[in-house]
Amino acid sequence: MFSNDELKYLHRCIELATEALEAGDEPFGSVLVAANGTVLAEDRNRVASGDRTRHPEFELARWAAVNMTPRERAAATVFTSGEHCPMCAAAHGWVGLGRIVYVSSSEQLVTWLTELGVPAPPVRPLPIQEIVPGLVVEGPVPDLTEQVHNLHRRFYGIHRVNSTT
Repeated sequence: MFSNDELKYLHRCIELATEALEAGDEPFGSVLVAANGTVLAEDRNRVASGDRTRHPEFELARWAAVNMTPRERAAATVFTSGEHCPMCAAAHGWVGLGRIVYVSSSEQLVTWLTELGVPAPPVRPLPIQEIVPGLVVEGPVPDLTEQVHNLHRRFYGIHRVNSTT
């Protein structure tokens, strides 16, 4: 289903999510890849700072707006450990980025957090296509989903916070 390069980018997203977890943040990581396969930018969640907009997908959209032409943005792919929240999906759409590939879905995350007793987030999770119709979106990636699930188990085993991405 996915090429070896695409799986490499998805594994990097999980590494970035792990870095976020180890820094005391919610486990999310994302990589922006050009049409030719060059990694352009990557980031991890940074919401523990108190700024709940510091999601990696939002940061990559901001980076793309400044550093890429509209044509380059449309041809790029954002790989991410978790499906974009509505805020990040909107930023992705407004900036005109291309395809999104995610490891775990928002629906899976909601199920996991409910099982862990985590309160619902302040913003309702929605599928990316409800925010950006017509965008090419692929995921979840069953072979990798459990790794992301384990990161959330670890995070919420340590931190009991009243929000998620």
